[in-house]
Amino acid sequence: MSIIKLVIKAQKGNDRAFLKLFQQHEVDIYRMAYVYVKNKEDALDIVQEVAYQSFNKICTLKKAEYFKSWLMKITINCSINLVNKNKKVVPLEPKFDEFISSGNEDIPLKLSLKDLIEALKEDEKSVVLLKFYHDHTFKEIAEILEIPLGTAKSVLYRALKKLRKGYLKGDGVNE
Repeated sequence: MSIIKLVIKAQKGNDRAFLKLFQQHEVDIYRMAYVYVKNKEDALDIVQEVAYQSFNKICTLKKAEYFKSWLMKITINCSINLVNKNKKVVPLEPKFDEFISSGNEDIPLKLSLKDLIEALKEDEKSVVLLKFYHDHTFKEIAEILEIPLGTAKSVLYRALKKLRKGYLKGDGVNE
C-alpha cells in the first residue's frame, strides 16, 4: 500500500496504518536522534516521543507525501529539546570514563567523523545529516527546517568548510 494511502487512513484514525507507517521510518528516526543525543537510551526515548507526538498530530500533516520529512522535523525538534535540557546536567569527570565506557566503539575514523560533526552548530548539523545521511534535496531540507532554500545551501557550504578545516587541522572544528 502506498504511503499516501496509509497516511490518509492514519489521519482518519486507523491505528494499524499509522503503526505501519511509523515502523517504516523507525530506524531513520533512531539514527537521526542518536547523532544528536549520542547515546542509545536517549535516542530510544526520542523515538518513543516522536511516535507519541506524530500519532497525536498526524491530522496536522497537510501533504501525505511529506510524511517522512514531517517525522524528521519532529525528530530534530525532540532531539534538540533533549540536548538543551541535558546541558543543565553536570558531566561526569573524565577520569571516570574508563569505568563506564563500553569499549566496543573503537573505530578511529568513525569517532573522528563523529567528533567533527558534533563540533558543528545545531543548524549546520541538521542540514549535513539531512543532506548526506538521509539524501534529502535542498528543497526538502528547506521545508523540513522551515528555512529559505538559499539559507539551506549556505548553511551546508559553511558546515562543509568547517568540516574540511577541522579535518585538515586534525583537532576538531573551531569556529
